[in-house]
Amino acid sequence: MRTILRLMVFTRKYWPWLLLAFLCLIANTVFSLAIPRMLGIGIDTALGQGERGFLVVAALVVLGASILRGLSGYGNTYFSEVISQKTAYDIRNALYNRLQHLSFAYHDQSQTGQLMSRATVDVDAIQMFFGRGILSLAEVAILSLGISYVLIALNWQLALLTLAFMPLVGWRALNLGSHLRPIWLKIQRLMGILGAILEENLTGVRIVKAFSRQPQESQKFAAQATHLYDEHINLARLRAFNVPMMVFLISLPVSLILWYGGRQVIAGGLTIGDVTQFILYIGMLAMPIRRLAFMTTVLSRTASAGQRILEILDAHSEVKEKPDAIELSNSAGEVRFEGVSFSYGANETVLKRVSFRVQPGELVALLGGSGSGKSTIAHLIPRFYDPTEGRISIDGTDIRDLTLASLRRNVGIVQQNVFLFSASVRDNIAYGALEATDEQVVAAAKAAYLHDFIQGLAEGYDTWVGERGVTLSGGEKQRLVIARTLLTNPKILILDDSTSSVDAETERLIYRALSELIKGRTTFIITHRLQVMRNADLILMLKDGEVVEQGKHTELMSLGGYYRQVYQSQLLADREEKPQL
Repeated sequence: MRTILRLMVFTRKYWPWLLLAFLCLIANTVFSLAIPRMLGIGIDTALGQGERGFLVVAALVVLGASILRGLSGYGNTYFSEVISQKTAYDIRNALYNRLQHLSFAYHDQSQTGQLMSRATVDVDAIQMFFGRGILSLAEVAILSLGISYVLIALNWQLALLTLAFMPLVGWRALNLGSHLRPIWLKIQRLMGILGAILEENLTGVRIVKAFSRQPQESQKFAAQATHLYDEHINLARLRAFNVPMMVFLISLPVSLILWYGGRQVIAGGLTIGDVTQFILYIGMLAMPIRRLAFMTTVLSRTASAGQRILEILDAHSEVKEKPDAIELSNSAGEVRFEGVSFSYGANETVLKRVSFRVQPGELVALLGGSGSGKSTIAHLIPRFYDPTEGRISIDGTDIRDLTLASLRRNVGIVQQNVFLFSASVRDNIAYGALEATDEQVVAAAKAAYLHDFIQGLAEGYDTWVGERGVTLSGGEKQRLVIARTLLTNPKILILDDSTSSVDAETERLIYRALSELIKGRTTFIITHRLQVMRNADLILMLKDGEVVEQGKHTELMSLGGYYRQVYQSQLLADREEKPQL
């Protein structure tokens, strides 16, 4: 229930629409209650008093009440749908915005398919509650109270006898809800798992086909689909049993009315019209009771869906911007690490007490084996993560005191895993600088030695790039991402193994362009290229998360330590490298 109440907060600003829907609901209920009353009076007047002309008046009143009930029902349905659509819109946007602002650490531990399921399937479940649930609950309550009042006014003994079964019906609905909620929670979790499997396989479809793994992947998908099928069957079994049970409980009062009411008619305590009204009102009561069974399912599904959505909205972001954060403007580019340690988890220490200072405009080479912490250093500078210990500063200011937007405007990073959007080449290059002119886009492409290639495309810079850049080669994607980063003109530039997917000639052209572009920028390059090592102003040699050596090439070579071993092994590897046929 707490989950439902928290979701209700999203309807707060739409109270005028909710009020209109509620007024229409009241009107609909009043007109619905008036129809059996007029039928009963009409029957008694025509049969008891012989005034058959009154039947025409009663028929017209019933017709008018039916028309007004239809109009108010339309208003209730329309306004309810407006509320549900507006609320779902807000929830979906709040969910998306929250996902955008959560730190990398959260996304590292989340499955894309699960997040997509929550943003689509779970939001749709909540929308159903606001569209057909919240006012339906009010309708059930109002109609039940209205019918109970009318029945008691007609004959309180018969009313109490027939209404005695209502608590049993309510208990059945609540009991069903307690069984349905865990099933719905499991169903929505399984749908997220299926979405994750589907997303993973569609993304890696070329790998699946290349290794002929289609049967195994189909089997994995089918196994989860079977679990989902079984849970839906369990759900259907409970719901199928509940409907006839509700119908049976409703039929019992009708039987009592015929038995006891008929005796009262014979004794003169009730009229035929009164008994007719009782039967009609009990029939009307069947509708909200059946709807109560439906609402039990909707509430159970909404509670489980809301729980999954609130988990995201309540998620803690490890990277937070301070309320009094300051803008980083006109940065000189000085970067300092002071005793920085970082851990992805309790047992995953990646950096250990790393300290170094980079002067403005210096070229820094980060070297080390896989898992040594090179990429982690690169990700800490723009605050993709926060260090668990120590301090990182730019121009003497702790980066945690800066606004995230201004920090990341001044720190450009070309990540190891290249990502492109399904958009034009121009849009992909200008992604981080929407105000860039065509001339600036072309200049960035030329700097990355991509302009001639783009000119050769069918539509030039307007050529559409396939999903994740599938229509481009690895080298072309890498250069496009470099152009995108350079267009933002960052004062601090990070190249995270940015030439790993290009051939030797393309790499040579890129580095020739970068040699001019990095002038005046503080640049970090993760690489094992000998030329970069020799030209770097500072080399950070990392091993097991620690900076074991730092300095210039000549200084480190003279030490005869770990760097010299790595350099000589790389030199030997480059000499022995031969084209493979």
